[in-house]
Amino acid sequence: MLKNKNILLCVTGGIAVYKAAALTSKLTQHGANVRVVMSGSATKFVTPITFQALSRNEVYTDTFQENNPEVVAHIHLADWADAVVVAPATANIIGKLANGIADDMISTIMLAVTSDVFIAPAMNVHMYEHPAVKKNMNTLAGFGYHFLEPGEGYLACGYTGKGRLEEPEAIVDKLDRFYREKQEQLLKKQKVLITAGPTREAIDPVRFLTNHSSGKMGYALAAEAVAMGAEVTLVSGPVHLDPPAGVNLVRVESAQEMFDAVMREMDGQDVIIKTAAVADYRPKVTHRQKIKKQDGDMAIEMERTKDILMEVGKRKKHQVLIGFAAETEQVERYAKAKLEKKNADMIVANNVAEAGSGFGSDTNAVTIYERNGTVTEIPTMTKNEVAVRILQKAASLLKKD
Repeated sequence: MLKNKNILLCVTGGIAVYKAAALTSKLTQHGANVRVVMSGSATKFVTPITFQALSRNEVYTDTFQENNPEVVAHIHLADWADAVVVAPATANIIGKLANGIADDMISTIMLAVTSDVFIAPAMNVHMYEHPAVKKNMNTLAGFGYHFLEPGEGYLACGYTGKGRLEEPEAIVDKLDRFYREKQEQLLKKQKVLITAGPTREAIDPVRFLTNHSSGKMGYALAAEAVAMGAEVTLVSGPVHLDPPAGVNLVRVESAQEMFDAVMREMDGQDVIIKTAAVADYRPKVTHRQKIKKQDGDMAIEMERTKDILMEVGKRKKHQVLIGFAAETEQVERYAKAKLEKKNADMIVANNVAEAGSGFGSDTNAVTIYERNGTVTEIPTMTKNEVAVRILQKAASLLKKD
């Protein structure tokens, strides 16, 4: 669950800083993108270069050190983070955060953070039990911060009791469990309609027109939506894939059959995701008998099929509508035009000519365009991982509605 998640690790001063180095390593090994911010006191225990080597990213220590003129560092980091972990969290930083004090890099970033925040306290047992510290922790809990409770045992100061920073392995496990449980609830009791695969447009009883779509992206979306608690209807063209467990599968062949199925199902849905590569044209005449080979060329007159995405865009009421744009050039231009023309809430666009993101591939690299102007680039990853990102966006839009 931590793979490709952006985690901002805020390290404050205490002997447990050495464990934060191990935590950086563990998070990176689990596939997270880790950036580290250190307080001045933390650098007295372990140097920033240690965290730089373990995270493979720049380490931030000074609010006024702006290495990139295109962004304001503390705001950029706050926006970048999917999760913030303060470990070790001293009594000092807990007091600052509880009272809105922003006098260094970490406390300044924390006032701008809107993502999940995890606090891992580490201090002397008597400090941990002090009424002021307990009050401050209760205040942070009221903010919605999550606490990674310290362990009990021998402390560096010589005391034995509660105050030891939780072990790095345990912190990683708790973060993984948190996001797994959170994901499972994202679309609970929501109804999701997904179209997938190609369509086939018959020329005669033997031949048909189709495309290279494998259906893998749509089937990945269906599987992940079920995992998130949704009731999923999957309208699928002809593919060589086993349907995900738990979906209501509706098999279709032609663009007209897919249109009819979507129109029939759409009113009761909360989210409609159209990943299917539907034929834009079909033969104007379908021959009842096989066309026999003749000398010379043959021309097939074509007619437009119904535009499913546009029709859903016209008819939708409360539904979140997500379309796909598989392009080979000018991806941004065509995606933005489709977003407006089809009255979609999101368009997921990709360049199918690029390696790793074409039809039949097990991976994808996409850019998500939203009606509010937000543009999110998702690098090459498995289609299931891309599906999770798309569904997280859909869940966010449902909350706004």
